[in-house]
Amino acid sequence: MAKRQFKAESKRLLDLMINSIYTNKEIFLRELISNASDAMDKLYYKSLTDNISGLSRGDFAIELAVDEDAGTLTISDNGIGMTKEELADNLGTIAKSGSGLFKEGTGDEKAAEDIDIIGQFGVGFYSAFMVAQKVDVLTKAYGDDQAWLWSSTGVDGYTIKEAEKEGHGTTITITMKADTEDEDYSKYLKEYELKHLVKRYSDYIRYPIKMECTNRKLKEGTENEYEDVKEVETLNTMSPLWKKQKSEVSDEEYANFYKDTFHDYNDPILTIRSSTEGAATYTALLFVPGKAPMNFYSKEFEAGLKLYASGVMIMENCKDLLPEHFRFVRGLVDSEDLSLNISREMLQHTRQLKIIAKNLEKKIKAELLKL
Repeated sequence: MAKRQFKAESKRLLDLMINSIYTNKEIFLRELISNASDAMDKLYYKSLTDNISGLSRGDFAIELAVDEDAGTLTISDNGIGMTKEELADNLGTIAKSGSGLFKEGTGDEKAAEDIDIIGQFGVGFYSAFMVAQKVDVLTKAYGDDQAWLWSSTGVDGYTIKEAEKEGHGTTITITMKADTEDEDYSKYLKEYELKHLVKRYSDYIRYPIKMECTNRKLKEGTENEYEDVKEVETLNTMSPLWKKQKSEVSDEEYANFYKDTFHDYNDPILTIRSSTEGAATYTALLFVPGKAPMNFYSKEFEAGLKLYASGVMIMENCKDLLPEHFRFVRGLVDSEDLSLNISREMLQHTRQLKIIAKNLEKKIKAELLKL
């Protein structure tokens, strides 16, 4: 089985991306989960357009599995899967997005706009190589009998061979790099770390993200004996508060969300919700705190809003969304116009971000004047 080479420009981009585009290694999980979500979106969309029976959105799920002894993390989905040609095309040419081509392939511009697919630029998958010494992709396309295994250790190329797999979908197995003095790669094999990363970045992915977790429980038939029990848990909440209708959310729910998210004991004195479509499509959920944070006048205070792209967090504190005089405002912005695969440097210059910031400043000022 001959090893195939990435195209020359892809090799350069892979090296650049691993070392430059992403400054935070932990986002590799966000990227792979988003890709899995896309794969299920595609199959669900296909089931609607091709009138395929037996496929329900409730049947789709993403599964995480860890083997600490083998040093592997596995991300599985039961989405549309890939053929051999799609594997070579999508994973052999970096920055070629299967999701982008899927939207273009609808042939209907309006329909393509209505398909909400997170990753459309085809570089997210390769973020796995920031933490992986080897990546294996086992996949079987929906409706096909043959499964395929794509394997690579990075810029030296990749192999594709026939494989066995039950059911359609894709399973990505990451063999983690060995720990170094500077980097702790084994933490990505720990249950608590994976739970934290899913909650932080992928809590609002629309499909359940499941993992077998160990919980300490009272042993049946005893009063004070405990045992470790393994149970499959859903790690994400799936439903963003800000995507619900205003009438569906109470003031108390907004206040609790604010206190839980921004670690404040006091209710906000003002909740601002804003949605706009047009030059920049976004939803904003903003809060004016009841009291200034303890560290508000110190260097440690981090101003800015949480920034999401289609429900997936891409930045914890985006300072470009608030003017200095409104730096006390807490909250988030979720936009469908922003690319998930975007660096902080590129983000600062996006036209959409400047439009959103200008609109938010006007909205905050108007609401404060009313108050």
